[in-house]
Amino acid sequence: MSTQNRSAQVHDAAFLARAISQGRGVEPADLVLKGGRAFDLVTGELHEGDVAICGDRIVGVQGEYRGRRELDCRGKTIVPGFVDTHLHVESSLVTPHEFDRCVLRHGVTTAICDPHEIANVLGAAGIRYFLDCALAVAMDLRVNLSSCVPATHLETSGARLEAADLAALAGHPKVIGLAEFMNFPGVLAGDPTCLAKLAAFQGGHIDGHAPLLRGLDLNGYLAAGIRTDHETTTAEEALEKLSKGMAILVREGSVSKDLHALAPVVTERHSAFVAFCTDDRNPLDIAEEGHLDHMIRTAIALGATPLAAYRAASVSGARLFGLADRGLVAPGRRADLVVLDDLEACAVRDVISAGRIVDEALFNARPAVAPVGRASVKMRRVAAADFVARGRGASTRAIGVDAGRIITRAVPVTLPFRDGVRLADPSQDAAKVAVIERHGINGNVGVGFVTGFGMKRGAIASSVGHDSHNVTVVGVEDSDMAAAANRLAEIEGGFAVVEGGRVLAELALPLAGLMSLKSFEEVRDALGPLRSATKSLGVTLPEPFLQVAFLPLPVIPHLKITDRGMVDVDRFELVED
Repeated sequence: MSTQNRSAQVHDAAFLARAISQGRGVEPADLVLKGGRAFDLVTGELHEGDVAICGDRIVGVQGEYRGRRELDCRGKTIVPGFVDTHLHVESSLVTPHEFDRCVLRHGVTTAICDPHEIANVLGAAGIRYFLDCALAVAMDLRVNLSSCVPATHLETSGARLEAADLAALAGHPKVIGLAEFMNFPGVLAGDPTCLAKLAAFQGGHIDGHAPLLRGLDLNGYLAAGIRTDHETTTAEEALEKLSKGMAILVREGSVSKDLHALAPVVTERHSAFVAFCTDDRNPLDIAEEGHLDHMIRTAIALGATPLAAYRAASVSGARLFGLADRGLVAPGRRADLVVLDDLEACAVRDVISAGRIVDEALFNARPAVAPVGRASVKMRRVAAADFVARGRGASTRAIGVDAGRIITRAVPVTLPFRDGVRLADPSQDAAKVAVIERHGINGNVGVGFVTGFGMKRGAIASSVGHDSHNVTVVGVEDSDMAAAANRLAEIEGGFAVVEGGRVLAELALPLAGLMSLKSFEEVRDALGPLRSATKSLGVTLPEPFLQVAFLPLPVIPHLKITDRGMVDVDRFELVED
């Protein structure tokens, strides 16, 4: 059995002899998809005929085959399995095993993850947990090594990974390369730590993270050997990056929704250099809308041809990340396939992963991997006094949040001001936001203000806070903010909604304060009451907790907050006012 995937077969001479024989129709294939139409992502044609599979490999198309096992596909369309080119499994709020159960049924047969959420909490131990899980799950889960742990010097992380730490993991069979290089200011400034990591992965794959980066600065960033970007938010920006050889990973997550803006580049002309990703998508949104299947049908509804959309969802992403063995319904390719009831609606009926029909028996056969990172929320107990916002006057800048965007604005506000203290003001949608260091290192609490939540009372708290994952609290009552934060320490991390000192709803995420130990169905069902509880506080954002999670991310323009205080991302420095 191959070390690359427990499900993969050894492709020795005996296997090749069987594959050739089955492809020629001399002996029955291991599995045959009977009577469907295969979507040819080279020509755009639909080819009638069976699809024959030997082990984990497609061996026959456009003919009639006998199979030891057959799946009736009459009236159906067969497409290559989907490739999610950039995501954080942790942001699905479930373990890799449950993520596998959740999204494989949506046709996602390959996922390329960056475990930097757990890495910022646990360091190399968190990455090793993901690598162990990648060898166990049914889908092909690949790992890009987390490049920015910590993401910046402006926050307190639970771990630090240097170039040598990453190089030691680079030989693992599930590792593709270096994950999103978020510290683009550090790259442009020639920071020695950044350069050491980039130098260690020259000649391999390096993911980018370059929001709003244009012109000569973009040239400099690309000169470091960086090849992709998932932070592009306009078609104009995408076209410049494409013209300079940078692949665009179009993102549609639970918060960051860029597909509508980038639909003009999802064309047959650009499709070789455009792929799809979700980045951060939770089980409730997956249940309500879908995963990459949702992106495909949305892209087609926005005017993309099926050829362009399915290329971006499969073969283009596979090639961009060096996975040349998949992405086409063709002999010799990995048997990752999706059987559709409807091509344009991307209505998934059946999924084949490495030649195996996806069902509960497949999931039940996976080896378990023990959880890590229990009791990782080590924050000190906080009180209302920890959230006092002192300042030199009533005027300050608040973080301006817009639904569906992680890029924030710097919003001038004039707040109630008493005895040198600024107060929240729900009448102008100005709530407090605080970040509490939770790794047991220094006990920092950074306090500021945020607009865009619509919150009228109470508080919400999250231990999911990109990328250092300190505890982030948004509220209008200091005592409720303290109660919400302290509740997270009691349940080993997660989400909490508090009003009047009472917990209205919560979700425990005890694995590193990021992931539940429950099934994705249970997590999905818990997210509904959390949304309802936030709405009862007046919150108007459709996905408030993931929106909270991006408030402490100081590599996304323009104004953010960490445990050290407010951060001007454009200047890449702490704000003093």
